[in-house]
Amino acid sequence: MLARLSVFVLRRRRAVLTTVALLAVAGAVAGSSLLGELKGGGFDDPGSESARATAVLENVLGQGQPDLVLLVRAKAGVDDPAIATAGTALTRRLAGEQGVTNVTSYWTAGRLPRLRAADGRSALILASINGDSSAADKRVGTLLPRYQGTHGDLDVRAGGVAMVQHEINAQTKRDVAVGELIVLPLTLVALVLVFGSVVAALLPLAVAIVTMLLGLGLMGVLAATTDLSIFAANAVTFVGLGLAIDYSLLIVNRYREELEAGREHQAAIGTAMRTAGRTVVFSAIMVAVALSGLAAFPMLALRSMAYAGVATALLAAAASLVVLPALLALWGTRIARSRPSRRSAEAGFWHRSAMMVMRRPLPVATAAAVLLLLAGVPFLGIRLGYPDERTLPESAMSRQVATALRAGFSPGEQNALHVVAPRAAAGHEVIGSYAARLSRLPHVASVESSAGGFEQGRLVVPAGPAHRRFTAGGATYLSVVPAAGTSEENAMRLVRHLRTEPAPFPILVGGTAAQNHDSTAALAERLPISIGLVVIAMLTLLFLLTGSVLVPFLALLLSALSLTATFGALVWIFQEGHLSGVLGGFTVTGSTVATLPVTLFALAFGLAMDYQVFLLARIREEYDRTGSPTAAVAYGLERVGRIVTAAAVLISIVFLAFLFSEVTLMKAFGVGLPLAVLMDATVVRGALLPAVMRLGGRATWWAPRPLRRLHARFGLHENTGEAEPVKVAA
Repeated sequence: MLARLSVFVLRRRRAVLTTVALLAVAGAVAGSSLLGELKGGGFDDPGSESARATAVLENVLGQGQPDLVLLVRAKAGVDDPAIATAGTALTRRLAGEQGVTNVTSYWTAGRLPRLRAADGRSALILASINGDSSAADKRVGTLLPRYQGTHGDLDVRAGGVAMVQHEINAQTKRDVAVGELIVLPLTLVALVLVFGSVVAALLPLAVAIVTMLLGLGLMGVLAATTDLSIFAANAVTFVGLGLAIDYSLLIVNRYREELEAGREHQAAIGTAMRTAGRTVVFSAIMVAVALSGLAAFPMLALRSMAYAGVATALLAAAASLVVLPALLALWGTRIARSRPSRRSAEAGFWHRSAMMVMRRPLPVATAAAVLLLLAGVPFLGIRLGYPDERTLPESAMSRQVATALRAGFSPGEQNALHVVAPRAAAGHEVIGSYAARLSRLPHVASVESSAGGFEQGRLVVPAGPAHRRFTAGGATYLSVVPAAGTSEENAMRLVRHLRTEPAPFPILVGGTAAQNHDSTAALAERLPISIGLVVIAMLTLLFLLTGSVLVPFLALLLSALSLTATFGALVWIFQEGHLSGVLGGFTVTGSTVATLPVTLFALAFGLAMDYQVFLLARIREEYDRTGSPTAAVAYGLERVGRIVTAAAVLISIVFLAFLFSEVTLMKAFGVGLPLAVLMDATVVRGALLPAVMRLGGRATWWAPRPLRRLHARFGLHENTGEAEPVKVAA
């Protein structure tokens, strides 16, 4: 099929390039409105108990989590009559805004002490924004210019969950734009150094641009029919750029090899397509399979990355197999090496390195494995959490407001957990008794309910007009305020206590801590399913690639080992705080974002398998040619070792763009992905792979007869079909 495709592209290269250019323009048009359609957040489980609690709270009780906090400061003090009048007016003005509900403030809620700072110069206005996180993000964007800043004697700053998410989204978009401006020139320079030719360097970038434009266009069409997270755009940009460059490097390198072997220009393109092109197809499928595992999770952000990653991997392969041969047909002779290498394969660095490793395979394999496992030791102390305002820089307004709340205010409803009873056929006495019991639980400061306010099992605020909001439509809810200084871990424990505490009616527990608890539980529940499906698919594809029963298991094991250093570094750096100053500074929270290991595993594992395919396909070709398992490894590494290393460096440059981000979560990707790729391309490919395959010998390539027949019919056979087998000494 690839041979026929190459013939078609070579005969109609100008028409092919014109068609692709038009499709890329159409993709740019379709993707131009993509950022406006993408949703922020997306890390919550929409089917969880906390999500159901939020639905009842909003749809039945007409209440909502206070996700917008206005911190109002006044030099004269918030109890000054003029300041009180202005604060009341500002509260009523916010209450009149469309899509904003449950607006209350220090001045309109009976001057509750928890809404007033200890110094008497600051007070709070709390509000809920209707709709999902995307609607809240857009609404905050329109409200900010009208409320933040100076209003007479009042100085107003915005915070709360909605504001944190709004600033994370805005900062991420800015960081991606800056990263692209830095990465593209650096990538071009690196490509020139790899190929020694500007024309050759421009070919992978052309393929990458086509891939990204088509990917963004496809996501634009998809966003019109389903919800997509903002992370879909990030996945298209960086995965598309990285894979398109990888695939272009592999094909161009094979094309140059064929030219140096004396083949004619078009014959060299055809051979590169039949050999390296098939490897690209398998590699794209492998990366797509690895990223598709994210679709097993219910979170919108992870599913969006799965959709975008799978589509982009396949588009990168398609662009490499269509655009690249057409460009090579036009300008290929200009990228041939001016001085073809006369050096024998045996004199090459990777051949000599592989032979040196295979002389002492057991010590080398042991040392490399121990090194990677030791690097992963910090991961054993991982503590999962969810991002808050501390993931933003200290200059972010929402972070400054959160800092002020922790320093000057007692715990308030903005941090509360909600115990929601959708059908509560009970009077105030029963509700009051239940609220009193909940107020005695560890880490609880107070409980508000329709029966009044309770602390330490005692009624401290009798039921009044302000407590009527806790009951409506046959439902009721209790607001459980955590004690000051409650850690994230203790907040999770409190969620479990609330759910197991006997209740007089069926309940649902919601609130930010409950959402984080449920999302972490969903990750843990779906992770075995995701990994299991990916492993089964990977083993099948690797068998079709190699024809071996053992090699697929070895490949998976080696790729998993290459990730140990990444996960260890994540905990050591971002959870424990090492190298913070070197990496531009970030706030250490003592926990790791729960979705980060899952996302990094999918991306890094997919890229590791990408390079596995490059190497194993060529090693298999050399094994078929030489009949020697030792020579196959040495020659295979020599043929593609340099190009795999170059690809690893280039894709690391792409992902290093995340280091320029001001958002700690994105900065973690900038460390984790390049580290995983470089470990895979050096320690694993340079030491572990040749050592393990030498220990396996011919048994490495064994398969029972039925499976050999299956591989002969459906497997990948990467050879030119022209060279006769030759015998090479082991």
